[in-house]
Amino acid sequence: MAEAPPRGVLVTRPEPGCAETAAAVARLGWQPVLAPALRLRPRALTVAPVQAMLITSRAAAPALPLGPPVFAVGEASAAQARAHGHTRVTAAGGDAAALLALVRARLRPADGPLLLAVGQGYAMDLAQALRSAGFIVLRRLAYVAEPAATMPAAAQAALYNDLVSQALFLSPRSAACCITQLRDAGLAARVASIRAIAISPRVAQVLADLPWRGIEVASRPDHDTMLQLLGPHR
Repeated sequence: MAEAPPRGVLVTRPEPGCAETAAAVARLGWQPVLAPALRLRPRALTVAPVQAMLITSRAAAPALPLGPPVFAVGEASAAQARAHGHTRVTAAGGDAAALLALVRARLRPADGPLLLAVGQGYAMDLAQALRSAGFIVLRRLAYVAEPAATMPAAAQAALYNDLVSQALFLSPRSAACCITQLRDAGLAARVASIRAIAISPRVAQVLADLPWRGIEVASRPDHDTMLQLLGPHR
């Protein structure tokens, strides 16, 4: 019988969300190794009246003003919006395409602009698709993502001692920041024994800059599908 791989799973997702992913990893029998590559800082939003507000990440929810209905990319971001006092919240199927389809089915361009609350560099394709459908889109930064200064000491020790066999990556930028941290810590060569799991092909392209044991891509760009690819520890 083949020896079970080390139980450590590097979790690079920033808060809010890192703790949630770590708990899910632990339920699968793995040992989460926390290494958030980014730190998210909310920004207050003040905008002209809009017919609805759209979020593609739970990190955007704290910045939304109360009032207009919220259309969220998935259930997690919808729950975060409700936790911040929003009562008219609708969740899409988990990705930008589903959110676009939901908005086009429920809203009309003639009823007013849309607020698209995002992080820097995110949801530009969604904004363009909505504009092509006739909507006026106010794309505004709801949070700032800053690279973590360094990888946590506990994560560095786990990598150095070959206790990590899997690594989870949920965005291109967090993947790039993690690669920088690994190089700065002199740990880049350690990834040769680690399977990287990417939430999307774009993330996988960034990860290809290091010699991982393998890079696998979730069949759908959502959290649960990525965890299915991780699977239970055996």
